[in-house]
Amino acid sequence: MSATDLTAPARTADGSALRVALFTGAYNHIADGVSLTLNRLVAYLIEQGIDVQVFAPTIDNPPVDHAGDLHPAPSISAPGRPEYRVSLGLTKGIRKRLAAFDPHVVHIATPDLLGLGALRWARKHTIPVVATYHTHFSSYLRYYKAGLLEGGLWRYLRWFYSNCDGVYVPSQSMVDVLNAHGIHSNLHVWARGVDSQVFNVDKRSADWRSRYGLLDDDVVVTFVGRLVLEKGLDVFADVVEGLRKRGLAHRSVVVGDGPERADMQARLAPLGTVFTG
Repeated sequence: MSATDLTAPARTADGSALRVALFTGAYNHIADGVSLTLNRLVAYLIEQGIDVQVFAPTIDNPPVDHAGDLHPAPSISAPGRPEYRVSLGLTKGIRKRLAAFDPHVVHIATPDLLGLGALRWARKHTIPVVATYHTHFSSYLRYYKAGLLEGGLWRYLRWFYSNCDGVYVPSQSMVDVLNAHGIHSNLHVWARGVDSQVFNVDKRSADWRSRYGLLDDDVVVTFVGRLVLEKGLDVFADVVEGLRKRGLAHRSVVVGDGPERADMQARLAPLGTVFTG
């Protein structure tokens, strides 16, 4: 499998099915962008006849009905963010499963302790490693008053991704950001985009608008996503306040939930913003 080709044949030269070991920090314990993207990828790979084994944290009664075979990785709740899990690394049990699976490719979606262990294991066994870049972790630090750690994080990421045979990034603009921080090797754009079958103008609903007091001709400014600091909630709030100050007719809607909902609601509900949850 070429490190630059995510559409590689499903079989190896000897005719056996291609085997991929996927390591990620989020797969079924939270329904976020990373887990949903990776589940769609795994489902697609399985449809192509590729054998995929997933190694990731999990919980009892997870919210995502995951694709493929999932092997739980030890983890703890993330400090201050209990909806997330922090992997504790590559255990003997996971190493044993990897040896039995004997993957042709190791795919790392999160450069955490589990991903680090997978990278070292793959290098030791001379197995190609590809990484997908989902979360711009360095941008999170300023939201959680940890900006002093940014330099160290970039040094680690430079080392981590330089040891991967290919790094798949969602956009050219993110390639440019990584380049600016010294990450240059084997970067490829793997654009995910928006599912136009789901987000489609044909799905416009007058009943939905009416339920939230929105007239058919109202201009509605909408935020859709988890209500967490790193999603740039302040930008949306600033826009709504700016429109109000300039006297521009509009309505605003927030679709989603999260730990910052109460603060955001306190700021924007007085301006008429609708929170759907």
